[in-house]
Amino acid sequence: MQQAGRIQAAIDVLGDVIRQHTPVNMALRDWGKANRFAGSKDRTAIGNYVHDVLRYKSSLAWQMDEDTPRALILGLLVHHYEEEPETLSEMIKTAKYGPKPITADELSRLKKGLPLKDAPLWVQANVPEWLWPAFENNFGDNAVSEGQALCARAGLDLRVNTLKGNRKTLVKTLESFGVMPTPLSPVGLRVLPQTGALSRLPNIQIEPCYQMGEVDIQDEGSQLLSLLVNAKLGEKILDLCAGGGGKTLALAADTHDKADIYAFDIDKRRLAPLYQRAKRAGADSLHIINPPYKNLTDLKGKMDKVVIDAPCTGVGTWRRKPDTKWRLKLETLETRLNEQEKILDNAASYLRPGGLLFYMTCSVLAEENEGRIYPFLENHPEFTLLSAGEVWEERFGVNGPKPWSEDGCSLTLTPALTGTDGFFFAVMEKAAHK
Repeated sequence: MQQAGRIQAAIDVLGDVIRQHTPVNMALRDWGKANRFAGSKDRTAIGNYVHDVLRYKSSLAWQMDEDTPRALILGLLVHHYEEEPETLSEMIKTAKYGPKPITADELSRLKKGLPLKDAPLWVQANVPEWLWPAFENNFGDNAVSEGQALCARAGLDLRVNTLKGNRKTLVKTLESFGVMPTPLSPVGLRVLPQTGALSRLPNIQIEPCYQMGEVDIQDEGSQLLSLLVNAKLGEKILDLCAGGGGKTLALAADTHDKADIYAFDIDKRRLAPLYQRAKRAGADSLHIINPPYKNLTDLKGKMDKVVIDAPCTGVGTWRRKPDTKWRLKLETLETRLNEQEKILDNAASYLRPGGLLFYMTCSVLAEENEGRIYPFLENHPEFTLLSAGEVWEERFGVNGPKPWSEDGCSLTLTPALTGTDGFFFAVMEKAAHK
């Protein structure tokens, strides 16, 4: 395909995403099936155009004074890909297949654009307007920079499975992909994000080291939270919202596969991939328990640690899933808040006296984080909030990037502060018997 054809394809896909609320990966897949003539470079470029527009949708609409898919794509090419407006206009005008020629009014907006410094703060941050008060409430004067950091492309983070692999060796094995050690996680590797229309991250999943279980795909932030659990040999640990099992497998590796780790999720479909992942990783001591909750009855009052990676809005993953920020609704947030409250209440029953309860989300909204912890503590006076910041400094040092804390105890990781996805972490201790 010629460049103009890619531009029109991106406009079409973006229209499907915006008007029909189709998840972006599904819209790209459907376009690819209907246009099998398109090559891999075409699909990469179209995908990058669409994803990048969704990263900067509000600011592009402001600069173009219009929010149509066409205006957004053209604005992206000029304001983020640094295409010259006249050159872009001439290319489209002379192309056999592509968008309609750029009008004089569009050309004027591409050349000048409304200055972003005059835009509302939520536009500058590319955060949905209805969600902006929550962002400002959590980050204050740093809300714009935190929102902007969530717009940037994310790299590919890998966790070295220490049951099978060695980080130093894997850096050499994956040298051709530009892999480097992560700044904070002692078991992390990273491929930095690339810029441009044709850039894409490597498909590590076809590499022998992945197939053999030496590495797994996991954001550095998720790795750090797993390490903060400080799992120890011989402990009984319940991962109550295990999903696909990323943190579960990290806990197994951290204990040298010599702990009783139970993985559960209320959604059997989310839990299903863990069987193969555990086999590949060599996590033989892992116990996978399918729903319903009654299958956990025998664990009540016996766990040393319970980990809750709670279902949430996923605001902290906007770098990787930019379309989700525009599909997020207030009703979804309210549903998640109710789920989080119920899960916390349920989790408390599985801990032994003196046990530790870990609450995590991939959200940076206080409503889902501190806003869940403090009501739980009020309703469960047998629990005490501990200082996760002290454990952070013990494990990762005092001189490197640090998460933010509202109360001096819980932690909020963000792309701006820690170079990771956005996460929340808190740990509470259940009182021992008197």
